[in-house]
Amino acid sequence: LPILMHIDPAFQETGVWAPHGWLQDGKLGLGECAGGKDHEKFHIHLATSPDLVNWTRHPGNPMIVDGYDARDPMALHDGNQWILYYCATETPKGGNHVVKAVTSADLVHWSQPRIVFRSPEKGTFGGPTESPFVVPRNGKYYLFVCTNEPYNNSAAYVSDSPLLFDPTKIVMNFPAHGAEIVHTPDERWFVSTCGWEQGGLYLAELHWDDHA
Repeated sequence: LPILMHIDPAFQETGVWAPHGWLQDGKLGLGECAGGKDHEKFHIHLATSPDLVNWTRHPGNPMIVDGYDARDPMALHDGNQWILYYCATETPKGGNHVVKAVTSADLVHWSQPRIVFRSPEKGTFGGPTESPFVVPRNGKYYLFVCTNEPYNNSAAYVSDSPLLFDPTKIVMNFPAHGAEIVHTPDERWFVSTCGWEQGGLYLAELHWDDHA
């Protein structure tokens, strides 16, 4: 297939990556990170498509401007509103690595960001909150993040709220980078892993222990 999205010089982009797609009312949406030389002002943009091939950027972009290296968007509808998670640092210049979230009724107009998970570790590039992915299940919410400790390691945290995760409520560590969770119509669960020099994208079956 041809390239789906190119950098937009009008936004001073040097790269586009970390896409996350969703389906709303029969329409396909895509959140993607648009990065430039200013790591304190990364953009998260919205695009839409009728067919998964031809994508149009929303005229209201950027949806979010944040740092340091604010990226890896993931959208979840909690039954009342959309929640978009992304990784960043506590301030655009750096600080604690965090997962932030914004909320919306229409995927266009977003609330102010709030910190939903704060790591005790501080820095700028990378960090232990990359690739946030939230899964609702049986009245609980599970936050998966890539810890980078080591590179192929991810962690999962549990909470009663989709907007607040305690770093002490860890469920597990497991060997994956940039993990995303797939739930199939026949009630099977899978977890993915990928990354630099890993040779591809991999899936492993995920089994929940509801009695743990």
